[in-house]
Amino acid sequence: MTTLDPNALEREMTGWRRDLHAHPEFGFEEKRTSAFVAAKLREFGLDDVAEGIGGTGVVGTLKRGSGNRAIALRADMDALRISEQAEHAHRSQTPGTMHACGHDGHTAMLLGAAKLLASEGGFDGTVRFLFQPAEEWGRGALAMLSDGLMERFPFEEIYGLHNAPGLPVGQFQTRAGSIMSAEDNFEIVLKGIGGHAARPHVGNEVLIAACALVTSFQTIVSRRLSPTDIGVVSVTELITDGTRNALPGLARILGDARSFRPEVSAEIEKQMRIITDGTALAYNVSAEVTYTREFVPLVNDEALAAEALTAARGVFGAENVATAREPMTGSEDFARFLDHVPGCFAFVGNGPSAPLHNPCYDFDDAGLIHGARFHAAITRQRLRPA
Repeated sequence: MTTLDPNALEREMTGWRRDLHAHPEFGFEEKRTSAFVAAKLREFGLDDVAEGIGGTGVVGTLKRGSGNRAIALRADMDALRISEQAEHAHRSQTPGTMHACGHDGHTAMLLGAAKLLASEGGFDGTVRFLFQPAEEWGRGALAMLSDGLMERFPFEEIYGLHNAPGLPVGQFQTRAGSIMSAEDNFEIVLKGIGGHAARPHVGNEVLIAACALVTSFQTIVSRRLSPTDIGVVSVTELITDGTRNALPGLARILGDARSFRPEVSAEIEKQMRIITDGTALAYNVSAEVTYTREFVPLVNDEALAAEALTAARGVFGAENVATAREPMTGSEDFARFLDHVPGCFAFVGNGPSAPLHNPCYDFDDAGLIHGARFHAAITRQRLRPA
């Protein structure tokens, strides 16, 4: 086994991360990224590297010793349809697409962990390195699972990391139980009779009804859910076929809802349909509601969350590790893996960066080595040699 120079590894990961940042790819389009990842894993000497899992996913397998237990470490690879506004040298070279959520950093951290574990070992068993496509869609994990991930590359537990703007670099947080919410998407289509803006009484326009719906939806959480339940309903788009002097006859209202329990999700949908039907009747327009569930709640296993906190204390120092006080209403399709095996998802600090999904966001390279070392530490802890 070869002991790696941590400073050299950190510089190498920084180079990988900046290369990936400069060449972002949208979900299920990560061909260059996947090829980059697969080439690095082969270079590190992994026992097996499988490509095309779930479309553009990559699974690397590393075995040491004679242990028969297996764990998985997961990173996401996809970028967002956002035009980068930063001016640094590694800014996106793909117009309209950028790594605005730090998946470039997540990929580089997991590659660093693969190199570290392949070079230094220190565990007995099998570790699967999962590089997942299309997380932002909420479709990548499902695609890998549908492609036989668990049957072809079995493992017993899984761990993942996400960067957290506002949390100082070198700090770590997670919690047992619910840590991230479900995400539901909705679309309401209103149809009436558009017409001249000077003669609203002749037609039956839909914009007033649409505005009433947008306002009324805000009562779902405040008046129709129990105060003890967490829920968010956000209208994000209102689109009509009207123009400056023409009243619309068609309107589309789109948005999303967040919750932590299936019963709350069901109640939000029920109340949304009740409000929509009543408003459509009041304004004499027709309405159609489409309600879909894109992400499920992410619920960490209690025992494995404790294991992750223990491993993190050895990497970050006890003073830099905390149990998160409350769950967050963002969503993550890492949760789909937890339908099959227990696991833990955690957050590492990204310092005072721009927020996630912001055109000025960038991953802080100083956090790369911490993520790689955590991945290696939890592997060694959970696959401890006898």
